Amino acid sequence: MGKFSRSVSIIGVGCTPFTNTLKNPETKGLVEGELYGYAAIEAMQDAGINPKDIQAYFHGQGNPIMSSDYSSANVQINEWFGTSGLGSYAHSEACCSGYIALDLAVQSVASGKYDYVLTGCVEMGIDNFLPNEPAYKRQLFTTQEFADRVVTVYDRAYTRPLGGGPYMQFDDVVATYIKENHLTKEQIDDVLNTLTIQFRHNAVNNPHGYRKVLFEELAKKAGFDSAMDYLRSPEHNPYISEYLRKEMMEARADAAAACIVCPTEVARDFKQKPIEVIGIGNCVLDALHPHMEAQATRRAIKQAYDFAEITPNEIDLLLVQDFFLSSVLLAAEESEYIPKGEVWKYILDGRTAIDGDKPINTSGGRCQFGHAHAASGLADVYEAVKQMRGQAGTNQMKKIPKTTMLRGFGGGQNICVEILRTLE
Repeated sequence: MGKFSRSVSIIGVGCTPFTNTLKNPETKGLVEGELYGYAAIEAMQDAGINPKDIQAYFHGQGNPIMSSDYSSANVQINEWFGTSGLGSYAHSEACCSGYIALDLAVQSVASGKYDYVLTGCVEMGIDNFLPNEPAYKRQLFTTQEFADRVVTVYDRAYTRPLGGGPYMQFDDVVATYIKENHLTKEQIDDVLNTLTIQFRHNAVNNPHGYRKVLFEELAKKAGFDSAMDYLRSPEHNPYISEYLRKEMMEARADAAAACIVCPTEVARDFKQKPIEVIGIGNCVLDALHPHMEAQATRRAIKQAYDFAEITPNEIDLLLVQDFFLSSVLLAAEESEYIPKGEVWKYILDGRTAIDGDKPINTSGGRCQFGHAHAASGLADVYEAVKQMRGQAGTNQMKKIPKTTMLRGFGGGQNICVEILRTLE
């Protein structure tokens, strides 16, 4: 693989709260352009850049036809944040779109075509359009409707007819991990429930997080002695596959996130400490490939490390796209952030908590912070940048990270790995 023609850094980030726009009186009636515009304008203000200085923008959405009833998604939000008439590009890589959004923006600046690029993603993950009605009129996007439509990310020629798709992936990582590490179902359940508790703490402490109540409070209200007892309860946290429970799956939400990139050589001219993008790796494998997530993650991580020319022991923070919570086990070990076969012990010992020595998903991850599909990847970029600047507030790590890895995953087959480093 080659190298960038010039270094690129992040100078501004923005993110809306992850919410249910139908139930939140502050957001009810907002449309995609307003959410994207909120995140875009916040990113501009964060950087200290004027909209007239932006030269192009990218728009990512996981499936605009499915949730918004439109195509050419970049055109739909063109008038909302001061960039009308600019060159713009739409892309869709399902839940990996937010990570690809950064990748595309970095490439466009690294090539020399543009100097200042805005990239953003928006998704209405929990509510749905009303046919033939204005955009502000929406309805609940039921789990059944979502499940029926998400299959569209899988190949029609072979994958779907042969039984591939989301459901065959639910337990692959856990089943493999149990076998390789000689664990019981009860042991892995305790590991994943412990991780769930850690991530809920992170989400509750994050002002943008979707989940607002600690499991300890829910347990007490329901008459349980502990959060662990509550999460073991079939009534409150039932299994939805052989190994994964309800709280180990994504919490769908509505949100948008954005960031601004520019050449590193001028990044210090703006308000914030620049965050350089030093490595990117990509891999796409159809879901019919055995252990697809592991294979693709391994390849993309190697590319990112080779590109960045760093070693795993230099990573201070790992953010994982974990709409299946089990993805954390895989990504932590494939990245060598935690030694092979050890992550389950690290979780039980509290070392992956925000105050541990190997923190993971300081925002709370997709199961607790929320999952707005395309927007989630750029929300991770937002979290990484805030942590690396020391601006994460009540959710700030004790040791400010210098180098962060993001492992994006989406559509059951897209993997994008990015490594960020604070510019000295």
